[in-house]
Amino acid sequence: MPSKGILCFSCLTVPGTSIEFSVPENSVTKSDLQQYQTTHLEVESSALPRFKFTGRFQFFVRRDGRELTTQWVDINSATGKLGDGTLKTLDQTPAVFVEDLVVCYGFYDAGPGIAGLPKQHLCYVTVTRNLENWMRDVLPQYDSISSNKLTKMVLPAAHDIGMNSMSTPLALLKHAGTGAIKEVLGRELPHVLDIFNKVGDAAVNHIAPDIIRALAVTQKDSLETILKIGARYFEFRPAKCHRQLQSMGGLEDTWYFQHGAIPGMKYVDFLATLVEFLDEHRDEVVVVQNRWDGVPGECARPSREDLSDILQHVLRGKDLQAGNLDDMLGKSIRDLRNEKKRLVVLQNARQVSNYDDDANATLNGESMVGKLTEMARDPPKGHQITLLQCQATATNIRDVIVASVLDADVSTSPILATKPVCDAKILPLLRGKCGKCLTREESVVVLLNDFFDGATADVAIELCKERLR
Repeated sequence: MPSKGILCFSCLTVPGTSIEFSVPENSVTKSDLQQYQTTHLEVESSALPRFKFTGRFQFFVRRDGRELTTQWVDINSATGKLGDGTLKTLDQTPAVFVEDLVVCYGFYDAGPGIAGLPKQHLCYVTVTRNLENWMRDVLPQYDSISSNKLTKMVLPAAHDIGMNSMSTPLALLKHAGTGAIKEVLGRELPHVLDIFNKVGDAAVNHIAPDIIRALAVTQKDSLETILKIGARYFEFRPAKCHRQLQSMGGLEDTWYFQHGAIPGMKYVDFLATLVEFLDEHRDEVVVVQNRWDGVPGECARPSREDLSDILQHVLRGKDLQAGNLDDMLGKSIRDLRNEKKRLVVLQNARQVSNYDDDANATLNGESMVGKLTEMARDPPKGHQITLLQCQATATNIRDVIVASVLDADVSTSPILATKPVCDAKILPLLRGKCGKCLTREESVVVLLNDFFDGATADVAIELCKERLR
């Protein structure tokens, strides 16, 4: 009898909590702590009423037996197609804050498994404490531990924070012509251009939003939510929109996060949200690193004066000042708080990363494990920032791009396809001996991840606690 599989990934860090994954006539409950676990379930035709092919997959998060949240989607056991539900699209899966907890989750809508992509649907759920004040709790201002420098910290981070929404790309595409879409997306994702050239203009305009959503959107929660989940470090690539697209109108002439040639969040909105959060959370410190890796030459870059003007505009009237590289390297957390320099803004600081074009171009994370393990044998020295990147870059694999474009919809992102698979390998590795070796040398250590979640934050914070002992 036909069936469709679901691989379920779970991580719990709070005593008394559990996650139940359920399909017709079968369910599995997970309650072990600090374990990234995988469960396989099937929506079986044989478990459904006669002549019915749709069964419900759902998960329940409970605490001491009380149900905190449940999410679900109907799945056709014969075709694997999704029906109604709360897990059907990326936009339907924001983090849930309940009591003092945060539940982060996502669902990948799998196709037939072309190009090595999963042929089973993927669902991940993490349950952790609400970590919006974790620096206050780990480094109380009155305790001697707050005399540690920022360079002793391990900071959770959301990779490509500026790509957490489709609002800017959609506004742009509304005014852009087909030729401009082909030019810009083709430059950003060369293999897409081959497909564009084989379909009509109407098809290009129709699939362009889903292509951007599948291949460029790396976060699904608001910046405010991501801060509350625990992120304290962000890289931002501020630049003007690509000249060819900007000339078509539809977007304000300002500085945006640039994912290659694709614009995302406005820089001023990014800073304003950070300042608002820090104004309300007086013991937290956030580091921003402005860089321009991969930004095309057709995207004008701001001067230092441009960036300074925006920052000062956002800080005006606030009880907050901007720190710099010298503050990050030389001052304690206590001093940064006392001097109100809790927003540290850097530009092209000296950094090292485990990222490797070949190793990160993976669907299963094994090459990333190898790279991190090798790096831990001889940890890099002499850098101001050490980036430990948890996310894969399957969008560097030609066949994956082609398959994703041909099957593009709101939940077929190859970025989402690799998220739980890689997390299940990378996060335990970093929590263990490998992570301890890579955080031994003094520099700000950063754990970056796509679709930022509580498990990533928890690993970083636990490493931070060990480092501060």
